[in-house]
Amino acid sequence: MKSFKPEGVCSKEISFAIEEGTIKDIEFRGGCGGNLEAIATLVKGMEVEEVVNKLRGITCRNGTSCPDQLSKAIVATLEDKN
Repeated sequence: MKSFKPEGVCSKEISFAIEEGTIKDIEFRGGCGGNLEAIATLVKGMEVEEVVNKLRGITCRNGTSCPDQLSKAIVATLEDKN
């Protein structure tokens, strides 16, 4: 699993695995437990492009959110692979 340290949000770490272009596994550490569990459940099995398109730009505080930070983590991971 790839780990990402989000910025400007309550969550302290996002860990996820991408397999064949889909989110295979995902876990948030810290933050709003119920909401982040729901987000993880909803995006698991989704194609990464769809996750990024749906979550990018969602704000909570500081101009970002845990979903927005997840989209940034996915983009960074995909860019690292290229």
